[in-house]
Amino acid sequence: MSSTCFPLLFFLSLLFLHPLFSQANIHKTKTLLKSTLLSQPSTNDTIPPTRFFEVTKPIRVPNAKPCSLTILQHDFGYTYGKPPVFANYTFPSDCPYQEFSKIVLEWNATCKGRQFDRIFGVWLSGVELLRSCTAEPRATGIVWSVKKDITRYNSLLLMNKTQTFSVYMGNLVDKTYTGVYHVNITLYFYPFVEKMNRFEEKAEILGSGVGSKADLIIPFSRDLPLKDGLWYEIENATDVKVKEFEIPQNVYRAVLEVYVSFHENDEFWYGNPPNDYIAANNLTNLAGNGPFREVVVSLDGEVVGAVWPFTVVYTGGINPLLWRPISGVGSFDLPTYDIEITPFLGNLLDEKTHKLGFSVTNALNVWYIDANLHLWLDSKSTKTEGKLLQHDIVPLGVSSVSDFKGLNGTFITNTTRFISSTGWVKSSYGTVTTKSIQDLSYSNSMVMAKDGDLQIVHQMIHFNDSIYAMMPASDAKSKKSLKRFLLYLYSDYLDQGNGTSMSVANVTLGFNEKKYIDADARLPSSSLRNLQNGQGVMVVKDNLVVSGVGSTQQTYNYDSSKFCYSRNISSSNYTILYDEVGKTCNNRAKFHFGFALSRWWPFPARRAFLASHVVDPNGN
Repeated sequence: MSSTCFPLLFFLSLLFLHPLFSQANIHKTKTLLKSTLLSQPSTNDTIPPTRFFEVTKPIRVPNAKPCSLTILQHDFGYTYGKPPVFANYTFPSDCPYQEFSKIVLEWNATCKGRQFDRIFGVWLSGVELLRSCTAEPRATGIVWSVKKDITRYNSLLLMNKTQTFSVYMGNLVDKTYTGVYHVNITLYFYPFVEKMNRFEEKAEILGSGVGSKADLIIPFSRDLPLKDGLWYEIENATDVKVKEFEIPQNVYRAVLEVYVSFHENDEFWYGNPPNDYIAANNLTNLAGNGPFREVVVSLDGEVVGAVWPFTVVYTGGINPLLWRPISGVGSFDLPTYDIEITPFLGNLLDEKTHKLGFSVTNALNVWYIDANLHLWLDSKSTKTEGKLLQHDIVPLGVSSVSDFKGLNGTFITNTTRFISSTGWVKSSYGTVTTKSIQDLSYSNSMVMAKDGDLQIVHQMIHFNDSIYAMMPASDAKSKKSLKRFLLYLYSDYLDQGNGTSMSVANVTLGFNEKKYIDADARLPSSSLRNLQNGQGVMVVKDNLVVSGVGSTQQTYNYDSSKFCYSRNISSSNYTILYDEVGKTCNNRAKFHFGFALSRWWPFPARRAFLASHVVDPNGN
């Protein structure tokens, strides 16, 4: 493979290719994959396993003993191309509580040996509860846990019947990839505490009588039996997955929760160059279609919402040494995205079957998408009625500029999207008029230099949602969410001579969100600022990775009127350098300083630092 034909981002995607997601490329890269694997040291049972984790705020639970249920214990060995693992789920009959303030899913797993990162999903009756990525193991072993608040699935979890619990993780085990994932999944049911829940439920109320948890959840996932996950696979830009459904006739609110993950040729979609650059340079094996992607949701063929996803980097992405032991933002608990469907209930409450569709703009193979439709039912009525009053879609605005000569150039992409829907629903709570607004903007600037050996990407996504609910003779209820997704990527390939090269990667990931109980309020009800910086280098000789180093710094600040949490942490090659945890959000000066240091640190100084800190990439 010529180094001048591929930017480092693509080189890394081959170097740490996922066998599960890259079947089409396995034959072309089989020799490369086997020749670039690191030699593993002998297992030393006296060394404790390394604990991997994602930095996030703790789940607030009441000071009370929960009911617990271990629902699955399984060893995921060679599971690629096989059906999901199933277990019967029934709410524990010996649990004395009637109401629950929190329900938490806890995933615990261990692994030892060599393995790539694997995406996995957890479903109950086809409703996805968790999507996550595995940690990459080492010879001395690793352990990691994921805790997710799944209280919003309350109505499903408390159903008085036996349901099917499904887990899919497509793992591959042979003489080379030896890691088996030993998994334990437990559910915890915490009793209702009125003092704690009064504020949290208030934040979710929208309109009179609307509680925070849906009464019914309809899954939009593939039906069993299957030989992989329950998600739909979107393989290209024209691929549309459609599922028919009906809703009960007494629904008064509807919210669609969308799960999204991206793999293979679109795992690094934000770094994909435009097709004219690829064609002009005859780069037949380079993923293209430019750097913009959106998930489009349609109802009976009409667009009702869009998702512009956060750029989750999996534990084997860009440079795997960056994510040991601090995982990438969102990688252990991939974010979901809510779309308010309530304005369209007037169309759905007609006792007919309807179609929900999913597609991805500019997609390459492959995107995994499914969704859960959360429905609120009027217990005092068997029939509600409604009407869609207005539905406005501003056509997707795309502005792109390509300025390149040969393998060097600059590419700028800007995109906007606006969707507004208004409709009323009449129920026993009165007539509620709901207006939902999605206002999105996107910018991506990409530089290719050094004949394609250097790639720099700056990307920002603004993802704003507003919802207004109005009743006659009553104050309007509203809420708003302002999200900012930041990505900065610096990738460089350096030929050292004598068959030796060095790959340098700097990455910044930011997930910022402000939530407003009142959409017109000046101050948010909660704010989250989560910023991660990583610097990594790998030295390759004769197609063998011989050494490397990965360092990561992260600042996490969550602030609300009832709870505040901050964490400032740094690691380098499996070792935690410092870890400061607080209950006050006062680290914002460090937040900005860390960002500036990582982003603008001159490359010669960075290279000198990395060269003086290179160690065995196995972490020994």
